[in-house]
Amino acid sequence: MESLRFSYRTRICRRVRKYADVKEWITMIFDTHSHYDDKAFDEDREELISSFGDKGIGSVVTVGADIATSKEALALAGAHKVVYAAIGVHPTETGGLADADIDWLRAHSRDEKVVAIGEIGLDYHWKKPAPGVQKIWFKRQIALAKEVNLPIIYHSREAAEDTMKIICDTEAFECGGVIHCYSYSKEMAEEYVRMGLFIGVGGVITFKNGRRLKETVEALPLESIVLETDCPYLSPEPERGSRNDSTKLDRVVDEIARIKGMAREDVIRVTEQNAKKLYRLLGKE
Repeated sequence: MESLRFSYRTRICRRVRKYADVKEWITMIFDTHSHYDDKAFDEDREELISSFGDKGIGSVVTVGADIATSKEALALAGAHKVVYAAIGVHPTETGGLADADIDWLRAHSRDEKVVAIGEIGLDYHWKKPAPGVQKIWFKRQIALAKEVNLPIIYHSREAAEDTMKIICDTEAFECGGVIHCYSYSKEMAEEYVRMGLFIGVGGVITFKNGRRLKETVEALPLESIVLETDCPYLSPEPERGSRNDSTKLDRVVDEIARIKGMAREDVIRVTEQNAKKLYRLLGKE
């Protein structure tokens, strides 16, 4: 009788271990913002993307910055199961936009691998295009996102008040979305979260001068945070200044886990679910 009990317990333990292994395998890092079309990846792009599964990366979104890179994002998403695309025009690239470009974005937003309109927004760090031009095309692309019912990836640099005003005035928050590479105050982040938006956190959180982002992450619930690289830019410490890629997000995970006082596995699990919710992928894998 005792041997039967031992045999039964052994089978149960094996099933539990097997389930735990599967659960660990299916919980993987989701990089919500990358630029794998960039020439920095020309020499090893295919090899790198093909290695993601073995390195704990489950999904990435490669993001367009203009029409040309949006086309490249679509091509990469079509070629790789783990890659999704966002299409849109970055604020610094809006100077030459025309109605035909909006028409192209509208037509290709129906592609099954397109998960967002972006990155779009305002960038006052650079002098051109003028803020007025940026605002026009920001609003036009918000209108498009609302029309095609896709979430928005927001780029906002040195334009905190105007970005918030346009999002509120246009009710863009109804689409859902993410404030990419968040750099403003924790109070503004909390306001965006109340609107239903996510906050994108990447390598900057590991920087010595990343205090404000650390404070923001500490203040926000993990359920409002998504991971991103913005690669090939913003590589985390101790490799700051080198080419970034999705496999380096484990350092961002470690820093978030340290700040929040939680297990890194929980950070990966929750942020992966957040990303799938953001891009409406829950149940679609």
